[in-house]
Amino acid sequence: MLTHLPYSLARDEKRALMMERLRGLTLHHYEHCAAYRRILDAQGTDIDSLNAIEDIPLLPVSLFKNIDLLSVEPEQVVKTMTSSGTTGQAVSKIYLDKATATGQQKTLVKIVNDFLGTSRMPLLIIDSPSVMKDRRLFSARGAGILGFSIFGADKTYALNDDMTLNLDAVRAFLAKHQGRSVLLFGFTFMVWQHFYKSLLALDEKLDLSAGILIHGGGWKKLQSEAVSPADFSAALHGVCGIPRVHDYYGMVEQTGCIYMQCEAGHLHASIFSDIIIRDHHDFSVCQHGQPGIIQVLSLLPESYPGHSLLTEDQGVILGEDDCVCGRKGKYFKILGRVKNAELRGCSDTYAAQF
Repeated sequence: MLTHLPYSLARDEKRALMMERLRGLTLHHYEHCAAYRRILDAQGTDIDSLNAIEDIPLLPVSLFKNIDLLSVEPEQVVKTMTSSGTTGQAVSKIYLDKATATGQQKTLVKIVNDFLGTSRMPLLIIDSPSVMKDRRLFSARGAGILGFSIFGADKTYALNDDMTLNLDAVRAFLAKHQGRSVLLFGFTFMVWQHFYKSLLALDEKLDLSAGILIHGGGWKKLQSEAVSPADFSAALHGVCGIPRVHDYYGMVEQTGCIYMQCEAGHLHASIFSDIIIRDHHDFSVCQHGQPGIIQVLSLLPESYPGHSLLTEDQGVILGEDDCVCGRKGKYFKILGRVKNAELRGCSDTYAAQF
């Protein structure tokens, strides 16, 4: 799949390639993960009879908080990822071997390069440097910064360790790279609370007219403040002139397979992943335009059975292969968390402190 452009396959060709890989992953994890095998046996799953991606058995994403699920020997694990969570919450633990970790990084590069191009840009991180030093914070938040750092050069942190805006550092960064395109990365609430609101309070006008912002991690806090994605982009443009803002949807349980927001404001599934919407009542597949619970599929997880997961997010598929941006694949919208579900995203769990 890495030989293809990330949004180049139309529905039938993508489904055929995905089905072959997903059936293979299901068999691989059945043979190598005892807990996964017991789950499938209890459901009476016949792997040979799986004929459509909608038939691939799914696991609730919360299961990774409760039990260790891995399909490799413990000594093959090179990295253990943990999800973000508020104080007292259990966190997901995702065990990566070298092959899975490498596949995640290669896939992330393919997807993001489709939006940014292949040239590395000076990177302004809307976070504090302490997040990379404190192992307690180095979960999905630290992994997100580390993952997107590969697209940047000459990294600068925009916030101090107390999360106040380091205006001197930001000004020095912009002066050094004047006239060049620059990349900004941060989690949605932190960008809003500590970057946008600080610039507004200081009445400081920065020139980021050559900037591109990528942000993610959840909208719950901003939705409570009645801030829509369009409002978010417009407000940032007002204080610093930034012309391009891309949200993304992703989770530590399927790192690498992020769903980037296109120029038309739609989140897109690449050829490395897919999305299915399930009905709240019976988990049947919803038609396009019908809201429900999001199921995510990924071709990457080999060291743990995370290739088909039922999330705790609600969404709606808006279309497939016909987005005005020209990218093929399904495109969709996030509607929020399932009622009574725990907060998850890096942005939302951080915002819960406010």
